[in-house]
Amino acid sequence: MSQAPPLAMAAQAKRKRKWRGWWLKQLHSWHWISAALSLIGMMLFAITGITLNHAQTIDAKPVVVEKSGMLPATLLETLRTQRTADAPLPGAVAGSVAKAVGLDPTGRPVEWSDTDAYVALPRPGGDAWVSIDRNTGRITAETTDRGWVSYLNDLHKGRNAGAAWAWFIDIFAGACILFTLTGLLLLQLHARHRPLTWPMVAIGLVVPMLLAILFIH
Repeated sequence: MSQAPPLAMAAQAKRKRKWRGWWLKQLHSWHWISAALSLIGMMLFAITGITLNHAQTIDAKPVVVEKSGMLPATLLETLRTQRTADAPLPGAVAGSVAKAVGLDPTGRPVEWSDTDAYVALPRPGGDAWVSIDRNTGRITAETTDRGWVSYLNDLHKGRNAGAAWAWFIDIFAGACILFTLTGLLLLQLHARHRPLTWPMVAIGLVVPMLLAILFIH
């Protein structure tokens, strides 16, 4: 009977070790999975964070390309019909524009005036637009390319990158959150063997807070 308490304590300790081992296994699994999903993207976002922070000092020389063409006479009457605000170009007209100047305005909102139809086509790292004379059918287009640094910076901000990229940013951010949370939990489990763990975590919290309080006004 005198051995019952020690046996119970041993069993409890064994269950505790088993539970801790299970948690460690789960955390390590989710930590490396989230790392595999997010590390390349995290590196790219970190690099573009630096380029955004120094955008004023990075020399960018925009390259502007102008093109022109004519809308077929058979489609001109379709274009002359008055359109409601922001209504897109008719499909046949949009296809003809894409063929003539290499810019596809399909489904994009149009600024309609009495004289022309103007379509803005913003894109990461540049800009583009198409204008069609509603009387003559003349197509004028312009494309501006500000270089790969500007392209990556706009991807970082999700600027003019479309719905698919917006979804990627959200999923990537979720993977980063999972990566950091599992990392913090792993630190908690290993902290007793590493005394500097929480002081270093505190530094990572306090330094940006102090910079924000003292130097950002």
